[in-house]
Amino acid sequence: MEKFDKLSAIAAPIMRQNIDTDMVIRVERLRDLPPDKLGPYAFESWRYKPDGSEAPEFVLNRPPYREAKIILAADNFGCGSSREAAVWSLFGFGIRCVIAPSFGPIFYNNCFQNGLLPVTLPLEEVEQLAEEMRASPGNARLTVDLETCTVVSPTGRVIPFKVDARRQRAMLNGLDDIAQTMDRREEIEAWQAADQTARPWVWL
Repeated sequence: MEKFDKLSAIAAPIMRQNIDTDMVIRVERLRDLPPDKLGPYAFESWRYKPDGSEAPEFVLNRPPYREAKIILAADNFGCGSSREAAVWSLFGFGIRCVIAPSFGPIFYNNCFQNGLLPVTLPLEEVEQLAEEMRASPGNARLTVDLETCTVVSPTGRVIPFKVDARRQRAMLNGLDDIAQTMDRREEIEAWQAADQTARPWVWL
């Protein structure tokens, strides 16, 4: 898993409620493509017209948002079916952070397991960030600092956010679930040795 510490990047405002995982990646793509090939199909239904040409009105098809690494969204981003591929497709598209007032709980957990940072902020803060991005397209950048748990807006406002300490450490160090377990190998082996002594019949 890639480390995430600090990101300064363009943020694309997609201020819609209830963007579900079906809108992030269509289910038929999961049958045909491996996880590392899903990126070009993120938001496919919005990015392309029925004839396959780009939809110019969609934010991610417009400069400078083509280069966005952060998404700003409204409530309940990533709701719907529990497909980890939604995170894989966003990551493959180049997105490293989503800022929203709330997330689908399974999507939220999947983000941390795949190196994509979900940041929860009040709706009014996200809307203000979106306005600041729109006010200076091409020049505006957001900075997301996981070590200090802050978002710095294009105008310099510093907005704190909260994240579970264990998840924060894992993302800062690029540790997936297996790596986190192996990081505690000595503790695990010590417990096993003690338990074998205390309850030898369990280990027969």
